[in-house]
Amino acid sequence: MSGRQFLILALATFLAGGVLAKESKSVKTGKTPSRLAERPVGKQSSPFIKAALATSGATATVAATAAISEPSLPFTVSDSGPEPQLARIFKEIEANRLGNALQLTEALLRSYPNYRLANLIKGDLLLARTKPIQTFGALSNAPADKVEDLKAEAIVRLKGYREKPEANFVPRYLLQMQADQRFAVVVDTRRSRLYLYENDVKNGGRPRFVADYYITQGKRGAEKRVEGDKKTPVGVYHVTANLPRQKLADLYGSGAFPINYPNEWDKQQGRGGSGIWLHGTPSDTFARPPRASDGCVVLTNQDLDVVAKNLQVGLTPVIISNSVEWLSLDDWNKERNELNKTIETWRMDWESRDTERLLKHYSKRFNAGNQNFEQFANQKRQTNANKEWIKVTTDNLSVFRNPGKEEVVVVTFDQNYRSNNLNNQMKKRQYWLLEDGKWTIIYEGSV
Repeated sequence: MSGRQFLILALATFLAGGVLAKESKSVKTGKTPSRLAERPVGKQSSPFIKAALATSGATATVAATAAISEPSLPFTVSDSGPEPQLARIFKEIEANRLGNALQLTEALLRSYPNYRLANLIKGDLLLARTKPIQTFGALSNAPADKVEDLKAEAIVRLKGYREKPEANFVPRYLLQMQADQRFAVVVDTRRSRLYLYENDVKNGGRPRFVADYYITQGKRGAEKRVEGDKKTPVGVYHVTANLPRQKLADLYGSGAFPINYPNEWDKQQGRGGSGIWLHGTPSDTFARPPRASDGCVVLTNQDLDVVAKNLQVGLTPVIISNSVEWLSLDDWNKERNELNKTIETWRMDWESRDTERLLKHYSKRFNAGNQNFEQFANQKRQTNANKEWIKVTTDNLSVFRNPGKEEVVVVTFDQNYRSNNLNNQMKKRQYWLLEDGKWTIIYEGSV
C-alpha cells in the first residue's frame, strides 16, 4: 500500500467512524415524527466518507445570495469559516488528489495562520509524499491527546457544516420571544455548535435560522453542578454584560459576554459556580478543541465578533442544551398556544379574586425566596381578602422551554398590577413545571 493510500485510509477511518457511525443514533424513539431529539438538521448521508465530506456549495451560494438581497438579515459569516475548505480538502484526499488537497490546505493556512488542525493536515500530506503513514497526525510531535483533540474538532466541524437546520423545524426551546428580543442563541453541546436565530416579528415571532458556528465547551462536558467541575451549564440564560477586549486577559480573545448562571432554577436545584461566559480565543490561537474550556462557551474571535453584533445585554436569551430538540412549525405553534393559554388563565384567575382558584396554578413544591407553598398561599389569602377589584396585565411576554430533564418553561413578562389599594409594576419571571400532565408554577419573583 502506498503512502497516499495509507493517508486516505487513516483519514477516512477516523472520519467515517466519527461522523457516520453516530448517525444511527440521531433520532430518539418515543417521539412523534414532528418532534425529534437529536434530529439530523440536514439531509441523511449515503454510506461511507463521500457523503460525510460532501460540500454544500449550493447551500452556501443560496445563503450568500440571501444575505445580499435581504437587507433585514443580521450580521453573519455563516459558511465563511474553515468548514467549507475543510470539506473540500477531505474530499480531495478521499479521491486521492493529494496535490489538490495540499494546495487547498495551504490556502486555508493563509487565511488562518494559527489554525492547528490545518497545520496537522498539511504535515500529513507532505509526509505522504515520502513514506507510508498509518495514522492521522503522523508528522506531528504533539502529544497523542492533542492530536485526538484535533481529530475531534475535524469531526464536529464537518458534521456541523453538512447538517444545517431544516427550514420547517425550529428549536423547541424558542416558544415565544418578546418583540424587542431581536435574536436568540441556542447551543448544542453534543454537536459543539451554536445556532443563531432571529425573532421574525413579521411572521408572528417565528424563530428564523440565521447562522451556526463551531464552539468549545467545558473540558468535562455539560450539566454544570458545582464550582470548578469544568462543565458547561444546561438551561435558559440571558446575556448580562459586554466585556471588551481591553478589560480582559488574552485568554478571552476579542471579548466576553457573561450569562446569568446560576439562574433561579439552578439555585433551586442546588447548582453552584459562576463566571460562565461566551468569549473568544487567545491571540495566538485560531480555535480550541471541542472540550477545552473551564465551562464557558468559546467561539473563534472571528465568529464572536460577528455574533456580538447581534447580542443585546439583558435581553438576548442563551439556551444551552445537551442535544437540541427540533419541532415542526405546526407543533411549535401548538405548544406555544397551549402555554400562552395556560398563562392567560392564571392571569384571569388572579383577577377573579378567587384565591383557591389562583392557587391551583401553583405547585406544592413552590419555593420563592423564604416562602414555601403554604406560606405563599396564606399570604395570598390574607392579601386578597382586602381587595375589591384586581387588574393585571402581562406585557412583553417571553416563553422558553428549559432543556433539562424535567419539563420546565421559563416565563418572563412586564407585570402591571392594580387594585383598589395598590398599584405596582415589575418585571416578573416564573418557572412552570409539568406535573401529572398539568403546568404549575414552581417559582416566581422579580427580575
